[in-house]
Amino acid sequence: MTEPCPHGRPTPRARAAVVAALAYAEAACTEAGESWTAQRRRVYELLLGSVQPVKAYELLTKLRVGAVAKPPTVYRVLDFLLAQGLAHRLESEAAFVACTLHDDHDGTVGFLICDCCRRVEEVTLDESDVRDQAILRGFTIRRTVMEAHGRCPRCAAGDAVQPS
Repeated sequence: MTEPCPHGRPTPRARAAVVAALAYAEAACTEAGESWTAQRRRVYELLLGSVQPVKAYELLTKLRVGAVAKPPTVYRVLDFLLAQGLAHRLESEAAFVACTLHDDHDGTVGFLICDCCRRVEEVTLDESDVRDQAILRGFTIRRTVMEAHGRCPRCAAGDAVQPS
């Protein structure tokens, strides 16, 4: 287990932003001909409400409050959210985050992950270097994901402050 960040916790999304993201997700699913069920909504809401990556079993624990939820249910919902572009899986964390860019990226996405506070920032990438290398090798890219670990500005600034 890692020690808590001494710089404080990241700021959660504003409730208005969560409500807007939930409305976007429902509309996108409806437009795609997919059902926006209560469980899908709840899991997405939990991802949106988290300031850090969330593991599937953490979601399961939160879903079990007041209801019966089993691991396959959570994984099916996560698979759905991933397929709809509403969530991302962070490979290095074995955890999930809500997509914050939606239509602002074309499958080329990166994540800046703070090793201190665990805040994750989603960024768009220029995949031209990777694409050029793939073309040279006859490789077809389906998606490109980059995860960079380091320190967010707040934690880096906090590390620079020396106690007196």
